[in-house]
Amino acid sequence: MALSGMRGLSVFISDIRNCQNKEQERLRVDKELGNIRTRFKSEKGLTHYEKKKYVWKMLYIHMLGYDVDFGHMEAVSLISAPKYPEKQVGYIVTSSLLNENHDFLRLAINTVRNDIIGRNETFQCLALTMVGNIGGREFAESLAPDVQKLLISSSCRPLVRKKAALCLLRLYRKNPDVVNIDGWADRMAQLLDERDLGVLTSSTSLLVALVSNNHEAYWSCLPKCVKILERLARNQDIPQEYTYYGIPSPWLQVKAMRALQYFPTIEDPNVRRSLFEVLQRILMGTDVVKNVNKNNASHAVLFEALALVMHLDAEKEMMSQCVALLGKFIAVREPNIRYLGLENMSRMLMVTDVQDIIKRHQAQIITSLKDPDISIRRRALDLLYGMCDVSNAKDIVEELLQYLSAADFAMREELSLKAAILAEKFAPDLSWYVDVILQLIDKAGDFVSDDIWFRVVQFVTNNEDLQPYAAAKAREYLDKPAIHETMVKVSAYLLGEYSHLLARRPGCSPKEIFSVIHEKLPTVSTTTIPILLSTYAKILMHTQPADPELQKIVWAIFSKYESCIDVEIQQRAVEYFALSRKGAALMDILAEMPKFPERQSALLKKAEDAEVDSAEQSAIKLRAQQQVSNALVVTDQRPANGAPQIVGELSLVKIPSMSDDQHTSADQGLSQANGTLTTVDPQPASGDLLGDLLGPLAIEGPPGAVQSEPNAVSGLEGVPSSADYAAIVPVGEQTNTVQPIGNINERFYALCLKDSGVLYEDPNIQIGIKAEWRAHQGRLVLFLGNKNTSPLVSVQALILPPVHLKIELSLVPETIPPRAQVQCPLELMNLHPSRDVAVLDFSYKFGTNMVNVKLRLPAVLNKFLQPISVSAEEFFPQWRSLSGPPLKLQEVVRGVRPLPLIEMTNLFNSLRLTVCPGLDPNPNNLVASTTFYSESTRPMLCLIRIETDPADLTQLRMTVASGDPTLTFELKEFIKEQLVSIPTASRPPAPAPAAAQPTSPAALTDPGALLAGLL
Repeated sequence: MALSGMRGLSVFISDIRNCQNKEQERLRVDKELGNIRTRFKSEKGLTHYEKKKYVWKMLYIHMLGYDVDFGHMEAVSLISAPKYPEKQVGYIVTSSLLNENHDFLRLAINTVRNDIIGRNETFQCLALTMVGNIGGREFAESLAPDVQKLLISSSCRPLVRKKAALCLLRLYRKNPDVVNIDGWADRMAQLLDERDLGVLTSSTSLLVALVSNNHEAYWSCLPKCVKILERLARNQDIPQEYTYYGIPSPWLQVKAMRALQYFPTIEDPNVRRSLFEVLQRILMGTDVVKNVNKNNASHAVLFEALALVMHLDAEKEMMSQCVALLGKFIAVREPNIRYLGLENMSRMLMVTDVQDIIKRHQAQIITSLKDPDISIRRRALDLLYGMCDVSNAKDIVEELLQYLSAADFAMREELSLKAAILAEKFAPDLSWYVDVILQLIDKAGDFVSDDIWFRVVQFVTNNEDLQPYAAAKAREYLDKPAIHETMVKVSAYLLGEYSHLLARRPGCSPKEIFSVIHEKLPTVSTTTIPILLSTYAKILMHTQPADPELQKIVWAIFSKYESCIDVEIQQRAVEYFALSRKGAALMDILAEMPKFPERQSALLKKAEDAEVDSAEQSAIKLRAQQQVSNALVVTDQRPANGAPQIVGELSLVKIPSMSDDQHTSADQGLSQANGTLTTVDPQPASGDLLGDLLGPLAIEGPPGAVQSEPNAVSGLEGVPSSADYAAIVPVGEQTNTVQPIGNINERFYALCLKDSGVLYEDPNIQIGIKAEWRAHQGRLVLFLGNKNTSPLVSVQALILPPVHLKIELSLVPETIPPRAQVQCPLELMNLHPSRDVAVLDFSYKFGTNMVNVKLRLPAVLNKFLQPISVSAEEFFPQWRSLSGPPLKLQEVVRGVRPLPLIEMTNLFNSLRLTVCPGLDPNPNNLVASTTFYSESTRPMLCLIRIETDPADLTQLRMTVASGDPTLTFELKEFIKEQLVSIPTASRPPAPAPAAAQPTSPAALTDPGALLAGLL
């Protein structure tokens, strides 16, 4: 910044630097902001120089992290100043303080255009830089033709043209229609012949964006990109200033190779040969050196070259070179290079005939499992998982089991799941598989999902030769003094079914088996006791004729649990007690479990869903993992039919949440509503991908079971109630004659969808609100306006906050002068998801009237949502990982106000829910996404699916999913209230009661959505 001559600015910066603490700094900043605000308001004749000085101060305050919510007009007005110093500060401050949607930017479009088409190159550069940073759709529509002319102009200096290329890139991202494909293909090819490296680099950035959307139109650019690489990597024909640590323009090399990866193939043999020569030179000429900057640049080029080699499916010899190079990198000391080596080696697994070469580095990859850096350990685990096959499965799984004991907790869940999947896929024999799973449970029981031990039970049940071995191993583990509860479950089940096969072995008599299992009873939770009771009944069944002593002990246990508070334990105890008196008939009643039907393993399906096949998808999944993996563990009884549910962490490979028995129910199309089971035809009727992921969708039962309640206590009820009209409460015996102007409920509802407006108005006062929301924090300003020529006295304002909001209200003056307006700032912080609403208890006295009004504040759930658009690659992995209640909830909502899909889309957008078109193949359905912010959780991705019935717009099916059960429930109820509630002014005629016309499941969606579970 050129601060010469601005003594006031220099003094202010010195004062800030000399502050002893944060409070002193805040006081000095508030004082300066007050001074600037006063000067902007009172002195209309400010010179450009004075405006420049104050705007510089505003920018410095903004850089310190303070909110600057005024003076934007003054900053924008400096753009039209005739001199460079004022115009420069106008552009810089506007770019820093405003975003593309700010209304003030529209005022500057003509001025910016005049600078772009003018003759002053300095002004052109300022304008292009600002538009390239914050230009939106309006700028794109207005300025794109002028920017294109600058880019292809032969009379403009390279300094202007490279800024024009980057500016056009911004405008194209905001509105792709501004670049005409037919006209730009040849021009783009001409730009790639540019000799100036700055213009060429910027043009290549533009090319990457263009070919990512449509490569077909830009085939003529492919040989030009290869020539650029030849020029840089082989000929090194570039100026010295574009050489970075001896590497010719690494940025341009990376961009050119990235652009080539969007073309499916290279058909011209000469171009292909030239490209492979360049790639060969890059592969052979890259090594690890001591200079960090040179390493970073050279390896950026190298790894992009590796990606291009894999994309082109080059000759096996070059692939072998790539693997050998990566094998050298995973053994160096630099952790970043080790990480990139492991990641790229994982991607190389996608290429045919390379896996055997990668296996040569198995020992070094296993060593990386013990790396101090957890990210490297994760990549090593992914690589071992991907390279495993029948030939090396035993070694790899044994290494994973050995490492499991020392692995940190963040990895054990993923590690145990992958070990179980590999053991199942590549087991040389089933007894080894049983050994692996039991070792897995023994070493990491807390991180072994139910699906894993369910699966081993299925294998044992379906293979008679395996049953004695599995029972014997279970018996051995029970002898340990302390075992995990999951081990108790699987051992008890196996011994209950097959302990009679061990009768001749020492220590395996029915009484001894019972004793060793019963010793574990005091250590287990209530979820395991039913399994143990079943085991006791099975043991009695296998001891026919009965052992009187054992029978007496088991009967005493059953009798004890007949009065248990847990319903399932009580029911089993009662039934087993009655059944055990049947004598020999017990053999038929409690016969061995039949074989399970053959089906795809739930673990293998999860593995398939979690496969990563590109660097982009890997990055997407990593971002999704970072958003939800550290979510707060919440216990909530509402979403899960009264049963507390604990939500674990979500990782790159998600732990299955449904057992195979549950999958059987899903495969049979069973769903439950209000206790009624309805069977759905399990044959899929069409390829509804979202239907596949949702599983069974049929819902039947009395309409009242899922009838939504329009007048819920919390949330944004749109239907006014008597409480809205009785919001003004008289104080004392004085009869209150002051009535509100307008409908209080409608005002509140409108403010829930926008951030400024009137909250309440009566003949004496008007209460307005202006709000600003950022992540989990909010700032409201209450504008209390006295409409009379007499003062309002005894003014009091009290906030009644719900538990999920932390609210601080500044001091409210006791008197509001005549015709005056008072501003009262209000700071909010969202602690956790909830639909409860804060209440403003406001009172004042005018004449002899004491008026008290209680108003809901529009600090509601959707204010802490941030719209986010997700692609199919981001949406479906998240949708699959959130496999059911309480993280994914579904409800049929009836009594919905009939909205066309376009109006529902507009409603969702106003609620900060971004509708994602094209994700659902059914045109009558709607998919939306958003991000929720609270202090207790990291940003949480939320996914919503709405299925409408064109024949009956008064009902729909809604599915909501997120990584937090409370958030899922609250968001579902919130959206339901929005769809059911209707403001008074726009309420249509009431629909017929839902109970009068029962709805069949088929009416809720097309047949293609009713697919048979998780296929």
